[in-house]
Amino acid sequence: MNILAFFAHPDDETVLAGGCLALLSKLGHNVHYLISTRGEGGETGTPPICTQQELGDIRENELGQAVNLLGGMSLTLLNYIDPIVGPDNILYPFTDNPTEVVKQLSEVVEKKSIDIIISHGSNGEYGHPAHKLIFQIVKMYLEKPAGQIFWYTAQAEYDPAPNPADWVLDTMTVRKEKIIAAKAHKTQLALFVRRKSKELARQVSIEEVIVNEESYHLAFGCTDPLFDLFNEKGLILKKGKNIHL
Repeated sequence: MNILAFFAHPDDETVLAGGCLALLSKLGHNVHYLISTRGEGGETGTPPICTQQELGDIRENELGQAVNLLGGMSLTLLNYIDPIVGPDNILYPFTDNPTEVVKQLSEVVEKKSIDIIISHGSNGEYGHPAHKLIFQIVKMYLEKPAGQIFWYTAQAEYDPAPNPADWVLDTMTVRKEKIIAAKAHKTQLALFVRRKSKELARQVSIEEVIVNEESYHLAFGCTDPLFDLFNEKGLILKKGKNIHL
């Protein structure tokens, strides 16, 4: 199968779906990556690794390393500019023209003969407007005749999403790959740790940030090929239409 991992920023692919994507690559499937921005508007690391002006190039390099570590077949960047985080950590979408992104997505899907798209959930995992925008873009694309495409959204473990997980994947066998890929995103490590530390009310390591399970929702498709594939390998931990982690 040809799989497209379509996300908003560098690091989304690893944190949200790195285990699934690494497993698919190990099982011999072609995993292609489509990322909308270079993450220019994010953090530069603690202490800073680069200037804000240098961040896009740095994060593009980090992303390339992570994709290679996850066994990716190709990486495409759409070259949208990630807006700078605003006052009080206000986040923004990366474009006000989703129709143009739908066109670009269509071109990549056709060029790569994509069978399955894996992307953001409907609520943007933690409400990020750029993540929500990706969800809407894929939805717009699939509202038109697009061949037999299956669409899965990665569900954050703390996500009370309106579209609950259909199954939970055991990613323990690729935990090492996912941790190393996460560490490739050096400018984001402090952010990863800070969020998890706040959630658990204690200081954590990057190894503790990386979970051993990932959950997925089948957003579009009449069957569930990924469930069947992973279930045959004994990698499904839970299943059902009302799973909430």
